[in-house]
Amino acid sequence: MRIRSLGVIDDAVVELSPGFTAVTGETGAGKTMVVTSLGLLLGGRADAALVRIGAKSAVVEGRISVAPDSAAAVRAEDAGAELDDGALLVSRTISAEGRSRAYVGGRSVPAALLGELADDLVAVHGQTDQQGLLRPARQRAALDRYAGEAVAVPLAKYASAYRRLREVSTELDTLTTKARERAQEADLLRFGLNEIAAAEPLPGEDVELAAEAERLGHAEALASAASAAHSALAGDPEDPEGVDATTLVAGASRALESVRSHDPALAALADRLGEIGILLSDVAGELAGYADNLDADPRRLAAVEERRSVLAHLTRKYGEDISSVLAWAEQGSARLAELEGDDDRIEALTAERDALRAELGELAQALTDARTAAAERFATAVTAELAELAMPHARITVEIRQVEDPDGIEVGGRAVAFGASGADEVELHLAPHPGAPARPIAKGASGGELSRVMLAVEVVFAGSDPVPTYLFDEVDAGVGGKAAVEVGRRLARLARTAQVIVVTHLPQVAAFADRQLLVEKTNDGSVTRSGVRVLDGEDRVRELSRMLAGLEDSDTARAHAEELLETARAAR
Repeated sequence: MRIRSLGVIDDAVVELSPGFTAVTGETGAGKTMVVTSLGLLLGGRADAALVRIGAKSAVVEGRISVAPDSAAAVRAEDAGAELDDGALLVSRTISAEGRSRAYVGGRSVPAALLGELADDLVAVHGQTDQQGLLRPARQRAALDRYAGEAVAVPLAKYASAYRRLREVSTELDTLTTKARERAQEADLLRFGLNEIAAAEPLPGEDVELAAEAERLGHAEALASAASAAHSALAGDPEDPEGVDATTLVAGASRALESVRSHDPALAALADRLGEIGILLSDVAGELAGYADNLDADPRRLAAVEERRSVLAHLTRKYGEDISSVLAWAEQGSARLAELEGDDDRIEALTAERDALRAELGELAQALTDARTAAAERFATAVTAELAELAMPHARITVEIRQVEDPDGIEVGGRAVAFGASGADEVELHLAPHPGAPARPIAKGASGGELSRVMLAVEVVFAGSDPVPTYLFDEVDAGVGGKAAVEVGRRLARLARTAQVIVVTHLPQVAAFADRQLLVEKTNDGSVTRSGVRVLDGEDRVRELSRMLAGLEDSDTARAHAEELLETARAAR
């Protein structure tokens, strides 16, 4: 990890090895900035106050090893990031104005994505993070993960039934609370469908009636025009001397008939005249029939207009034309059937809701049983760890309880409140010594005891669901003497299966580290590249001596430091 212009750090590189890494240094030397840098890479909140005075921006860059098929790698690749030889390159920039940018695998991403990746990569334990684990909801989640499949299987079934119950309850509420509105909608649909059914409109009927009304309204003019046209084509019986088109065409055809054999062109014209004569006769006959059959009855016109008025009433209310009216009626019938089926739907949903509540009660009981069994194992394991952390008489218990609620589900013969994770409330209790009442760990433990309880919980928890990296920020606060040695021993044990990074003031803890980093300032109060050093050999003895007695060259402190290192090596 490279840190530039962050707090007291000017430009420094921090190499975090596998196993147990202890970060030490004088108070105010910049150890907290190392933790802050890691927090920024893990999606922590950016603050312009973190930027070194005089700098335009602060930059933290890190290289995080990940398994190619891990959840973090898959999530990063989904965001467009690329792995670099099995590692994610992550960087975070904070400007002096407070703007923040995040990059993963060469791709700009929201800072929230870093937080998502962190959930699968690092478990952070500092003074504030510790408080988060004190919340009952977090403790229940931790117990569920510790229990494994025994809780995961019924919890998945419970969650599915719970989601369905929410859907059913929502639909029931909609059907019952909006019953009046739905009844009004049904009445309006029923009225409209009855109106349309009474009129019995036919597809295209409005178009046909409009054409008939136009014809009936001009019947006399149409009959007169047809008669005149017929007379022009076929002659007027009352005027024998009149000349008509049919007679003229017939005369023209006869004139050509005697000479058509002499010229094919003229013969073709004669044929066309014959066709014209036939066409004129046909048209004249149809005109005569049209005039004879034309209905000029005013009663029929009145009936047509009355029918058009009925159809116009429908089109004003239900559609642009009769085809649209019929389409509205089809859709309205389907909707009315749905609304009229509400009573049946309410009955079916009520039955399903009751069945789901009964099923949830059974699954919630199964969850309670599985959690109770896991809680006993968990409490026993944490109590054993506390005995090794100089709390031999402390006892951890896990209280699993339900809250009575008359509107809840029935579990164990009682109506209890329930939620997405079941009906259980889970809380860790600590009895620090015999005779002391077991109280919630937030209230029953001192600062040093709480640190050891959290470490014991994490050690036990890591055995069932390890994450690649654990970060402890002065989680050993308030601990000393033999307890501090056991804290170091437990951290070393945790480091057998994960990377452990610890910021500590305690030499008893630092001695158990596989690698010790020293953060130190230069004379001008900044931390530079040379300000974060890996301590080996004599340098590590000197630092442990300083941490023990404040004296780097004290023979007694050096002897004690060497003894601590030897004890730690033997334990590893």
